[in-house]
Amino acid sequence: MSKRRSPGRIEACFARAREERRPVLVAYLCVGDPSVEASYSIARALLDAGADMLELGAPFSDPTADGPVIARASQRAIERGSSMRAAIALGARLRAETEAPLVLFGYANPIIVRGERDTVRAVHDAGIDAMLVVDLPPEEGDDLRDEARARGVDVIPLLTPTSSPSRVEAARHGASGFVYYVSVTGVTGSTASDPFDDAARAAVRLRGAMDLPVVVGFGIDSADKARRASGGGDPSRGADGVVVGTAIVRAIEEARNDVAAACANAAAITRSIRAV
Repeated sequence: MSKRRSPGRIEACFARAREERRPVLVAYLCVGDPSVEASYSIARALLDAGADMLELGAPFSDPTADGPVIARASQRAIERGSSMRAAIALGARLRAETEAPLVLFGYANPIIVRGERDTVRAVHDAGIDAMLVVDLPPEEGDDLRDEARARGVDVIPLLTPTSSPSRVEAARHGASGFVYYVSVTGVTGSTASDPFDDAARAAVRLRGAMDLPVVVGFGIDSADKARRASGGGDPSRGADGVVVGTAIVRAIEEARNDVAAACANAAAITRSIRAV
């Protein structure tokens, strides 16, 4: 199987889910927690349990968009030698075995240190389909966006409940693949509010404005929340997909370095939400 990106993996993933009248399930893991080798096993377990797409989280020392669960995982991963390079290498290893879409999820600082164009080339050569740079505003990153466009790597925008019409319009230019809608005005794993019905309505509006599928993330940790965010699997009433991150990372953490238990825990979360 070729490592090089095959155009259409993300598009085909959403099309298949629409035919099956269900949301796409995007599963996040922090690469390197509890180890890089364990992350490979966990990624395989997530795919086997029904995840449609993987977000490969590159650990970063100051993950400002992430809550305490993912922040702890990121710190553990760094202590164990993981990095953005390790996340890209894991993507290449997975691409040799699966056609599931892969998204590199990270922060701008390591990309800038390595070089925006060089990072995109490495992502492309690994067969990773898209990049999601949490703290990269739509007005920045011209080198990254130009290189990504030239190489067919999608750049996923993030929008929030406070995104203004002008910010939505700015994000629309150069966006591809899908839109990541942050359900809450907080960090990953936030549960202080119950925003998922509102998120479903926002996803419908954004899909029309952006002409891209919309996934909802931050706080999706149960089948009920996934069902509500996705309008019961009806794209006309909600999001095209959901992202499960903190719940998976917490399940891995609770396994306490037992890789088999981490795989089983992460797979159980995935199966429960995939049932939507």
